[in-house]
Amino acid sequence: MSETSNVAKMAELLSSELFSEFFWKKSGPVDQNWKCVVESHNKDTHPSDVVFYYDEPYKPVRTYVNCDLKSYSAETITTAQIYGAVRNLALSLSCAEQSEEWRKKYLHDEVSASVVGLLFVYNHDGAYSRNFREIYKSVKFDDIPVPRGSRLFIFGPDEVQWLDNVHYEINFLRGKRTIPDQEHCRFFYPQLVQKKNLRIETARAATLEMLCGPWISLLCEDPQGREKTLLVFYRDRGSLTQEFLYLIDYLMHFQQITPGVKVLIRTLDADSTAAANFERAIEEYIIEFGGAGEARADLKRIEFAPIHKIHTSFSSEEIGMMRGQ
Repeated sequence: MSETSNVAKMAELLSSELFSEFFWKKSGPVDQNWKCVVESHNKDTHPSDVVFYYDEPYKPVRTYVNCDLKSYSAETITTAQIYGAVRNLALSLSCAEQSEEWRKKYLHDEVSASVVGLLFVYNHDGAYSRNFREIYKSVKFDDIPVPRGSRLFIFGPDEVQWLDNVHYEINFLRGKRTIPDQEHCRFFYPQLVQKKNLRIETARAATLEMLCGPWISLLCEDPQGREKTLLVFYRDRGSLTQEFLYLIDYLMHFQQITPGVKVLIRTLDADSTAAANFERAIEEYIIEFGGAGEARADLKRIEFAPIHKIHTSFSSEEIGMMRGQ
């Protein structure tokens, strides 16, 4: 098996480990080519590296994520590479919506399906230091044919690194028994006034919108019926007190800061003033909104701590040995 093939396998291994922690499930075969049915694409086939799925929390829809998994060294992450990958993914998304072959391979019967595309860019050498979002400014997305009403997501090296660290921290806390096993956990979606959570028991996964958002919330039930744990991964830098006031107000509004819930907030690469800003936000919230007695105690016992940054790496030689087994 070639070195190039082993490097490509790295993104598949990481995505499988990572998304399983967010309760995504695989559908159908991996690393498949299927026939193009749109003549204007001028292609014989389209690839599906892997298709994941999860159930939406606010509507009776199952989302299928058609993934293009890329494993690039730092020097090969260029505007041209990303443009080409996004364009090809958009074409495959357009074709998947019309392809009976693709639907038979990946969709389940008797469910309402929403098909989206995801470009997953893993930097396998860990040397990429630029801001991936800068590439967006030079990519001409206007001429990329994303089907009307469809969605296409891009996880660059920064997003992959962030989600990998969230995945690692969840595993670490579970190993310490700070949080329980997966069966007792679900990603938290509040009951909204205009969007009732229809499937609170079955829609347990983190949606793409949550993974792209400012924080990821995992709610854990204690198997012994004791207090719950809400684990909040906060993505922004925390350089302003106002950031944390917004987060605290959100948690208070949806009654997640209560005597029956232990709240843990984790950050990655936060500003050096983040911890102090969080404490200041707690005090300001208590003063502004009144937090005597129990409410004050609940706010004060929120645990704020950093994640120790990691980078998951693979050995191409070991992957080659795995393939030979």
